[in-house]
Amino acid sequence: MKRTVFLFLLLSVLCVSSAQGESLKEIREKGELRHLGVPYAHFVSGSGDGLDVELMKRFASFLGVNYSFVPTDWQNLVPDLLGKEIKKDGSLSETTRPIRGDLIASGLTVLGWREKLLDFSSPTFTTQVWLVTRANNPIRPIKPSGDPTKDIESTKELVRGKSLMGSPGTCLDPALYGLRDLAKELAYFEGNLNDLIPALISGRSELLLLDVPDVLVGLASWPGQIKVLGPISHKQDMAVAFPKGSDLREEFERFFSELVDEGEYSLMVEKYYPSITEFP
Repeated sequence: MKRTVFLFLLLSVLCVSSAQGESLKEIREKGELRHLGVPYAHFVSGSGDGLDVELMKRFASFLGVNYSFVPTDWQNLVPDLLGKEIKKDGSLSETTRPIRGDLIASGLTVLGWREKLLDFSSPTFTTQVWLVTRANNPIRPIKPSGDPTKDIESTKELVRGKSLMGSPGTCLDPALYGLRDLAKELAYFEGNLNDLIPALISGRSELLLLDVPDVLVGLASWPGQIKVLGPISHKQDMAVAFPKGSDLREEFERFFSELVDEGEYSLMVEKYYPSITEFP
């Protein structure tokens, strides 16, 4: 009987540990930091570099462990960190799966439903969702009024009666900004976010939701082919994500604070987004 109780308690502890991911001590003992990421803008290039890749390599060195990149996609990003599937309403299901990483760093925007599931670091990048169209579209950009809320409402009016493309489950989801009833037609893009602009240029929709990093990359990669019409959201934060209660987050905050104070992080941002000063 005692042996049965002991085995039950042991399995319970193992299950809890698995659901919460590895602790800082376990990561150091294992000697590896697993970085979950999705190729996106200049955060994760898919070729072994990017702002978040460099950030995580530096963090691994700070911890004294090896760095390991674990590729995933937007649909599986959070489940790969938490070891559980996500329901349509944004909550966790009881269906478990292997935990593949220790943290997420992939230009991840802090959204309400994500904050219920994850702990976020201090902001690593400031962003905003903008409305974008082809350069030859006769729709004109709004005239900035100096009032962010008023500018957002003016931009949303440009969506009325037009086809709009976004990406479900991300910060580019039209549902987050009350655009479903305004658009004549919604096109949900479920591929790589780096392919959104080519889809717009090819005529898949009249309008597109994009955030600052993607716009910066797009203006440089497709010069003269797209234009920004105005803001759809107020400013948003991007950050590194951890499982709830992870002590790894506390260690990252210590590392990141030093990186910022020494001026190293601003140099990293300028390296991957040299035109960021044009978009305060």
